[in-house]
Amino acid sequence: MSFQPHLPLIVQSDRTILLEVQNPLFSEARQALSGFAELVKSPEYIHTYRITPLSLWNAASSGLTAGKVIDALHAYSKYGVPPAIAGEIHDVMSRFGRIRLEKWEEHLVLVSEDSVLLAELAGYKEVARLLGDRLGPAAYRIALHARGLIKQELIKLGYPVQDVAGYSAGEPCHVELRGCTSAGKPFALRDYQQEAVDTFYAGGSVYGGSGVLVLPCGAGKTIVGLGAIDKLKTATLILTTNATSVRQWIAELLDKTTLTAEQVGEYTGDKKEIKPVTVATYQILTYRPDAAEDDYPHLKLLTERDWGLIIYDEVHLLPAPVFRVTAGIQAKRRLGLTATLVREDGREGDVFTLIGPKKFEMPWKDLEEKGWIAEARCTEIRLPIDPLLRERYAYATPQQKYRIAAENPHKLEVVKKLLERHREDRVLIIGQYLKQLEEIARACGIPLITGKTPERERERLYTLFKNGELTRLIVSKVANFAVDLPDANVAIQLSGTFGSRQEEAQRLGRILRPKPADNTAHFYTLVTRDTREQEFALHRQLFLIEQGYRYTIAQMKDFLA
Repeated sequence: MSFQPHLPLIVQSDRTILLEVQNPLFSEARQALSGFAELVKSPEYIHTYRITPLSLWNAASSGLTAGKVIDALHAYSKYGVPPAIAGEIHDVMSRFGRIRLEKWEEHLVLVSEDSVLLAELAGYKEVARLLGDRLGPAAYRIALHARGLIKQELIKLGYPVQDVAGYSAGEPCHVELRGCTSAGKPFALRDYQQEAVDTFYAGGSVYGGSGVLVLPCGAGKTIVGLGAIDKLKTATLILTTNATSVRQWIAELLDKTTLTAEQVGEYTGDKKEIKPVTVATYQILTYRPDAAEDDYPHLKLLTERDWGLIIYDEVHLLPAPVFRVTAGIQAKRRLGLTATLVREDGREGDVFTLIGPKKFEMPWKDLEEKGWIAEARCTEIRLPIDPLLRERYAYATPQQKYRIAAENPHKLEVVKKLLERHREDRVLIIGQYLKQLEEIARACGIPLITGKTPERERERLYTLFKNGELTRLIVSKVANFAVDLPDANVAIQLSGTFGSRQEEAQRLGRILRPKPADNTAHFYTLVTRDTREQEFALHRQLFLIEQGYRYTIAQMKDFLA
């Protein structure tokens, strides 16, 4: 194929794809790529995508064929498509659906048109132990409890199972979305929220009902969850990260649906209610009376009622014990909600297998351009380290080095300067080392929320912040996830969990909800220069760069001048 310089893509043999942002065909090509490639980086001028087995299987699960993927690449590529890449796309995508789970009368059956392939896979010990009676040359009965386990084993071998065995309807639960909230404000799903719900539902067919929806913090993942409950009208279990998030879900359910308080239950350390719609924490499910025993008494909640839908909020944080139980409840419809599919434990394949493939994704920058989330300005402020502290740092262990850098006393000076600069704004100060947070709280006269803060006191402070009676709040890691602080527009990050991209996503998300006046949010990260903290910061920033955010670097001396 001849060189076509007017086209926006370069497809490379290492499965990466470069997309020119300034090209007139950028939007068109990006839309095509979003269906089968993963965005790796999206800075100003060149976006980088990567084709992976998971991205291709996600594409196949949504109905794309290898031919359409390769045609899209040819349509936008300057140099054509390397033959090896085209061949690999055909091979990888052909594996999706070659093995299927189907329902034959009341039996769950693993089937394939390729009897030789199925026989080969059945020869693996971990697969063989899950197979029941052979029903033909290419069909095996599978025990109902093994539905998830067989999918986990086969994806490890490179053959994702297409699960079209359907779902149980679950206990009926009549619910409707309100046209107005309880406060009388008009309410309806936004276009992209409705699209996300419809994509998950897939007309009620066996091709829908399980999957993950990727939406930025502030885009209304909870509202999408309400839309799914309204669509299915069935008993629903909602799992989320902490008790504060549980109560926020309950408040939204009562505010925006016709459900009553008698129909919505809280299942936490404080209450153990099981109602037609029940909201629980991951922590209570993974509680063990004896840490040495493999006994999780509350995991039975997942099977205690005839749930028709289970919603996994912040699915990228799904704990391992919940994965295990989820493998056994594959007849339930499963909806995952998240701002990022990145998992620090590398178990994205388990999310794909046990919750379902990615069904819908809305890029952060697209929502920002439309005004649905705030425009984010990200700044890293680099601080010097004093000579005495530098000497202590030099002789410390690697873990001690990070903490010494993170607790640099100069950070208090910068915090005071930022508070002065943003005196009219609502500011969150976030960190992980309690001694440092307590010192800043005392020095600046700002309330502090940590893991030790009683739940009622946390909620009181969050409420004061939401109402504008409190405009500064210091929070530890307890506020990383699922905390609704809609009017926060400045975040100052003192320290983080080493190089966690998940945490960076969630902390930025705390300030991205749209603002009524100036729709701008400021995200500051304070980093000690030339230390391990700076190394980890580079990894954390990768998430922001991938999403297209610019990261300005400032030196403390210039910033304080």
